[in-house]
Amino acid sequence: MQQAVPAATLSSSRRRGNVGDAIFAGLAVASGVFVLLLLGSLILSLFIGGLPAFSAFGFGFLWSSTWDPVKQVFGAAVSVYGTVITSVLALILAVPLAFGIAFFLTELAPNWMRRPIGTAIELLAAIPSIIYGMWGFFVIVPLMSQYIQPPLIDAFDGIPLLQDLFSGPPFGTGIFTAALILAVMVIPFIAATMRDVFETVPPVYKESAYGVGCTTWEVMRSIVLPYTRVSVVGGIMLGLGRALGETMAVTFVIGNANHISPNLFAAGNTIASLVALEFPESPAGSLKLASLLALGFILFVISFIVLAVSRALLRPKLKV
Repeated sequence: MQQAVPAATLSSSRRRGNVGDAIFAGLAVASGVFVLLLLGSLILSLFIGGLPAFSAFGFGFLWSSTWDPVKQVFGAAVSVYGTVITSVLALILAVPLAFGIAFFLTELAPNWMRRPIGTAIELLAAIPSIIYGMWGFFVIVPLMSQYIQPPLIDAFDGIPLLQDLFSGPPFGTGIFTAALILAVMVIPFIAATMRDVFETVPPVYKESAYGVGCTTWEVMRSIVLPYTRVSVVGGIMLGLGRALGETMAVTFVIGNANHISPNLFAAGNTIASLVALEFPESPAGSLKLASLLALGFILFVISFIVLAVSRALLRPKLKV
């Protein structure tokens, strides 16, 4: 027969539990507030640092394509254009490949093959960006200049619009090469996320679809993708965030030229690569340093806009 627990012991245990809950709740709140304070301090420091540039050039700083340290005239248009176009091209190249990898690993690959390929994808995500940059400069750039760019330039010569996108001397470097390197870098993040969320689909859903005669692709299109669309979009946004802020890999292969051109083979610049190149040569308190900090603030705003748009796109689907 069990003995009754004294009331004093129960009361003491309850008090200790309440104290532990209060401490845990306080630590959780402090962690959340710390994240907000850290984010706010980053935004505020970038804005205050870039305020002299915004004051000197006004809103024209956003769409000015001039970057002249000699005349102390600076604009963000070239680097903003390069950042957006390389990131968008990288996603266009990376998402189909990442989906194919995830689809193969979850639906088609034999069990003995899934683990080695999954581990290889995770290892690709761990490679430092400067290694990708060196690989791109010494391997991809020569291949682009000798075997990819010349045939494309000849094939699209004389075709409206396409000849403007693919033209010029085949140097190997440029916006398209930078986008290709970024695509290789973000594929592991997107593919790993897709693979993990595809595996969370309850097997009974897929088995039921197979039972009524669906093919593997029909199961993926009608069952897996609708079930995991929120997480899939989240993985794509994760890859986009990596592409927007990438620095050294892009700096190696983009050509680092401050002009806007519709030609994808032309040299360009991104916000991160321009800051990496120009920051060491910017004296403290100079207008150039303020312009670089303003570019950092603009990059932060771009990332925030991308996140907000992705949430807005998902919200109607989440209500279904």
